Amino acid sequence: MTPDEIQALRPELHRYCARLMGSIIDGEDIVQEALARALGATPGGSDMSRPLLFRIAHNAAIDALRRHERRFADSVADLPGDDAADEGLDPAIVHVALAAFQRLPVAQRSAVILKDVLGCTLDEIVESTGLTLLAVKAALVRGRATLRAHADDRAPAAPPAPEERARLHAYAARFNARDWDGLRALLSDEARLELVARAERRGKAVGEYFARYAALPELRAVPGLLDGRPALAVYSPPDAAAPGSFVVLTWDGDRVALIRDFRYAPYAMELAATSFTPDGGP
Repeated sequence: MTPDEIQALRPELHRYCARLMGSIIDGEDIVQEALARALGATPGGSDMSRPLLFRIAHNAAIDALRRHERRFADSVADLPGDDAADEGLDPAIVHVALAAFQRLPVAQRSAVILKDVLGCTLDEIVESTGLTLLAVKAALVRGRATLRAHADDRAPAAPPAPEERARLHAYAARFNARDWDGLRALLSDEARLELVARAERRGKAVGEYFARYAALPELRAVPGLLDGRPALAVYSPPDAAAPGSFVVLTWDGDRVALIRDFRYAPYAMELAATSFTPDGGP
C-alpha cells in the first residue's frame, strides 16, 4: 500500500476505533497512533495490507485500554459445531450507540465491529485480531446477542462542572457574535490547534484559525457534550439540519490550551451527530 492508500482507510479505521474505545475523540487518537505506527513500520508503507493496518489499530487500542484500566480481558472460547457458523451481516449493529459496545469483552467488540460495521470477511478478522476462526465466530454470536439485548440503552452523561459550562458558553457566545479578537484573547500562550486529519498549529499561529471561520457568512455554535466532554456543535448555515463540525476545547484555567476541530474529518460526523447532547445553558 502507498501512504495515500493508507490514509484513505482513515474513515474505516475511525469507525472501528471509535466503537472499540467507546469514544469518537479517543478513537481518533488511536487512528493517529495507528497510522504513525503503520507508516513507520515499513518504508512508505509498502508492505502494509488492510488487515495488518487494522491489526496495528487493534493493538494500539488494546494498549490504550490497558493504560486506562478499562476491561480488555476476553472470555471468548471456541464454540463447537454449526452454532458458531454465523457469517451473515447484522446491519442493525451499525446504529448501536457507542456506549453499548463497552459491555462487550474486546474480542467480541472487535469481531462485531469488523464484521457488521466494516464488512470484513472472517479471514480478515482472524488476521486483524489474532483470534482463531472458531473464536471469531463465537465472538460474533455472543457479541451480537449482547448488543441486541442492550440496543436501546442510553446512559446519561454526567454534567460538567459549573465552571466548565460557564467557560464553554462564554466561548460559544463570542463565537456566535463573531468576536474573533475576543476568542484570540482566550488562547493561552502555548495554545495548540488540531485540525483533525489536516494540520496542527502551536502558539501565535493558532490565532489564524479564526480567520477561516470569519470568512464564512453565517455560523451558529451550540454548547453541549460529545462523548461526555464539553464541546461545540457548529452549524453553517445556522439553520442547517445537522452540524457541519464539532470543536472540543481543553482549558488551562480560564485560557484555551487546545482546540480540536473535526471540520476536516467528515467521517466522524455521523457518529458525532448522534452522540452530541446540547446544553441549553447554565
